[in-house]
Amino acid sequence: MPQPTSTDVHVDAILTNMSVAYMQEAYAFVASRAFPQVSVAKQTDKYFTYSQADFMRDQVQRRADGTESAGTGYSLSTASYSCDVFALHKDIGDQTRANSDSPLNPDMDATRFLTQQMLIRQEVEWAAAAFTTSIWGTDSTPSTLWSAASSTPIADIEAGKNTVLTNTGYVPNTLIMSYKVFSALVDNADIVDRIKYTTQDSVTEDLLARLFNVDRVLVMAGTYNSAAEGATASYSQIGDRDALLCYTPANPGLMVPSAGYSMVWNGISSGLGTASAVSRFRMEERKADRIEIESAWDTKIVSSALGYFFSNAVAA
Repeated sequence: MPQPTSTDVHVDAILTNMSVAYMQEAYAFVASRAFPQVSVAKQTDKYFTYSQADFMRDQVQRRADGTESAGTGYSLSTASYSCDVFALHKDIGDQTRANSDSPLNPDMDATRFLTQQMLIRQEVEWAAAAFTTSIWGTDSTPSTLWSAASSTPIADIEAGKNTVLTNTGYVPNTLIMSYKVFSALVDNADIVDRIKYTTQDSVTEDLLARLFNVDRVLVMAGTYNSAAEGATASYSQIGDRDALLCYTPANPGLMVPSAGYSMVWNGISSGLGTASAVSRFRMEERKADRIEIESAWDTKIVSSALGYFFSNAVAA
């Protein structure tokens, strides 16, 4: 006796309460948080730099009665920045929009897609400018990698802090690390032994900041595909196996030193700089709307002496 089958009584449709897209959270990227942001009115310009050697020299002398005080001075120079403009767009055809099934929202999907693209670009650019060797005052690989049972990351961090303090007069207050480094520190015996009798909490960024006696710990958890479109995907963490110990102020200001500053040009992107501005405009000749994201910035290493870089701090 013929009977309807399951495929006869049901036609597959798109679910409207779920979909799958690999959207990384904004907190996984540190480029906009690592250094203080300086909003600049011009794409290129200069800023003053004072001589560190002159400011830190011991020159005050005893003064005999009726004589002049000792005289001194300091040198002044300039440095420059240049904000590159980064942009990307995605077009949405009228036919595609009209024919899209729920829960697709072409405009919203394009905006989120472009936003992640810009976050990745900012992170990759920041890592190339600030998170690698031959940039900071000291490059070091721990004698015992932090992924090893006998390693001493707390002592290594203190050694780095002392080096920066000796060379600059500032104690580093920021530690930026890749997720691979963070993963190793979570189970590191040197760290676990320090906290096992005082807290039952798991090892977090805040706990590491207290343990290392710095204001903040930032973890680079961004991942990207370095392969060209159409090629086999090649995924990697942007932070690799490294860590950066540095001094950064809470806010930029006059005569305020910092390991680095992020110059953001407010002449585009509606003044949002690295926050990135997304615009939508009509492409009538294409019968499509264009969603475009744009941003302009320059990562400036202001004082290499205020940074201490740990290269390949953990095993691969």
